[in-house]
Amino acid sequence: MRPVSYHTPVLREEVLTWLITSTDGIYVDATLGGGGHAESILQRLNPTGVLVGFDADPDAIQFAATRLSSFGERVTLVHDNFRNISAALAQRGIDHISGIVFDLGVSSYQIDEPSRGFSFRGDDRLDMRMDPAQALDARAVINQYEEAELADIFWQYGEERASRSIARTIVRQRSGTAVETTGELVALIKSVVGERFLIKTLARIFQALRIEVNRELESLQGALGQAVSLLNPGARVVVISYHSLEDRIVKETFKRDAALIRPSGNKLVPDTELVPRLRILTKKPLEATIEESRLNPRSRSAKLRAAEKI
Repeated sequence: MRPVSYHTPVLREEVLTWLITSTDGIYVDATLGGGGHAESILQRLNPTGVLVGFDADPDAIQFAATRLSSFGERVTLVHDNFRNISAALAQRGIDHISGIVFDLGVSSYQIDEPSRGFSFRGDDRLDMRMDPAQALDARAVINQYEEAELADIFWQYGEERASRSIARTIVRQRSGTAVETTGELVALIKSVVGERFLIKTLARIFQALRIEVNRELESLQGALGQAVSLLNPGARVVVISYHSLEDRIVKETFKRDAALIRPSGNKLVPDTELVPRLRILTKKPLEATIEESRLNPRSRSAKLRAAEKI
């Protein structure tokens, strides 16, 4: 494992402004990463304020433990996916919280660490697991899923127009030799789309694979519902997303809990009869300033939404 590298958390001041309503109580960082947001939150709280941090990646837990060691017993770190947040907190005697933040997506460490197989810029084993202990990885998806399944994943999670051609090429290749590395996958994709649109296509395909491997969208939907139930009245949930699929889930979840819409078949329709649980604080998502985007490239696609428990 590489040495700890501390990155400036995305939208740091915006998170603190929208999240913290009381400097006491229990706050949750559902996506701990290197501990940047967690550290910032703890610095703003009183000595009686505590934080519980979640991450499915054991490396992230170890990174954060080093970074947050000075806060002592004010910090509890949990190696678990945030889809299990209610149960994990209940095991620790916590049934209500003062606020929760989600900073979604892959961390800088995960992208930069070759053994994790998240990046298309090297030639590393296909992996992409947030939690290295889970069974499903990107290699299994690429080599075992049916052609139609691959095409659907590339289209639904990556919005890739060449999804069917890329899936067909992968299946044709693996019929002879398994696709083992990120470099091999990049070469197959390049053979379909050429050089001109290669980088954008690679970004979409690798995003789609990561989402599938880690069940990211399903986990987010479940975790947001749990988070709202855990919040004290007046407490807030803050979510930073990095692509339209995540942002859509956050937006629609907030609207449902604010009783503005409800599911009707495959559509969402207005509803004035439901009892609201949330008050939406950000009518439009907040984005990074020009200065932050320049200093922290990861923030360029970030969108922050916040809501308050009624």
